Amino acid sequence: MSRAEEIEPAGYGALLEDIKSQVRTARVHAARKVNTELIILYWKIGKLIRARQSEEGWGARVIARLADDLRTEFPGMRGLSQRNLVYMRTLATAYPDSIAQHPVLGTS
Repeated sequence: MSRAEEIEPAGYGALLEDIKSQVRTARVHAARKVNTELIILYWKIGKLIRARQSEEGWGARVIARLADDLRTEFPGMRGLSQRNLVYMRTLATAYPDSIAQHPVLGTS
């Protein structure tokens, strides 16, 4: 057995490429799943805010307080600013029926 064969046995390069391809594919699938779940979460949050504002007459100050309280509870999580909560409410208004089955999410 030559030194080159000890370092890289026959078929090693093909195996490496196959594994790298599978890792890349899995990473894309995982990222897509995470993004889908976040969109659904944001829609649900927006729906809750929209319903409470409609039923209770809550104003913009409640959204500001929600943002502060959520960021305190989840300090490492991004996307819970007052502006984003307003965007979530807007998303729920634009899509009053469940967004979970929307074709763009690829969950249907």
